[in-house]
Formats: sequence, structure tokens, C-alpha cells
Amino acid sequence: MSEVHEFLGEAEIAARVKALAAEIRRDAGPEAPVHLIGVLKGAFVFLADLMREVGGDVSCDFIAVSSYAGTKSTGEVQILKDLDRSIEGRHVVIVEDIVDTGLTLSYLQNALRARAPKSIRTACLLSKPSRRKVDVPVEYIGFTIDDRFVVGYGLDYNEQYRNLPFIGVVQGVG
Repeated sequence: MSEVHEFLGEAEIAARVKALAAEIRRDAGPEAPVHLIGVLKGAFVFLADLMREVGGDVSCDFIAVSSYAGTKSTGEVQILKDLDRSIEGRHVVIVEDIVDTGLTLSYLQNALRARAPKSIRTACLLSKPSRRKVDVPVEYIGFTIDDRFVVGYGLDYNEQYRNLPFIGVVQGVG
């Protein structure tokens, strides 16, 4: 395995996740049910921590999408795993690990909006605005970062490093 240098530490991530959860709960209201939709695979760790911090009436589901063939984007988004339950009439928060070009997230927001949720918002752990190709709304942003290849806390490189408790940069990649 390659060497990984810590970029965002465990305590820093935990504090930011707690703050994002407080924003989500405030916006939804103290009694309102919140339905989190995690985008697989990268967002599962973030979703788990966020869900615990949001508290109250909170549920989750997962969706998997792809716009890549190998390492190149095809520009076409495919749903590989769809939701298990209807989101009609629910307060939905899409939970993403990282928002890069915004193309996949834009597609996902539109596809889910068509399913008639009561509201739809997006939370991402990491945002790379310098890479945006489309203007996509993200209401809850953990950290805005420069264009660098990051791993850990659910993010991977060739299915490795997801288990790291911090966000790191792999030397010699990206």
C-alpha cells in the first residue's frame, strides 16, 4: 500500500459532522422525520456518523450510481442499486462523500425530485468547487477542499483506505 498523509483529522471530522447534523435537524425541525439517502459506497461512513448525530426521527436508505467506465467518465449516469422504499412526501437529505464535477449529483437530485419528496437537500463531506461542470445545490458542506485525491472515512483508492478514521492524501496519486 502507498503512503497516506493525514489531511483532515478524526476530531476535526467529528466536530464538523456534529455541526452539519445540527443544521439538518434545525432546518427539518425538532420533531420532523428526516430520511437520509447515502450514495454508495463512499458515503456510508459519513452517513452512519451523521445519522447518529441528527438523532430524533431519522431513517436511511442507499442508492448506488455510476458514470464511469474504468477511470473515465462516460457522462451517462446509471443507477446500479435503487432505493428500497418510496420517498414520496418525505424530508430527504442526499448524503454524498464528495462533490466533484456535480454531474452525477445533479442527475441524482433530479431523479429523486421526480419521486415527489416533501423536500430534498444535499449534504456532502467534501466539496471541490474548482472541478464543477454544473452548478448543483449543496446545502450542507463539511469541508471545501482544493483539487486533490483524498481517501479515508469511506473514500477509497482501488477499494483500499475506506477504513481510515481520517481523510488523507495518497502520495503519488491524483
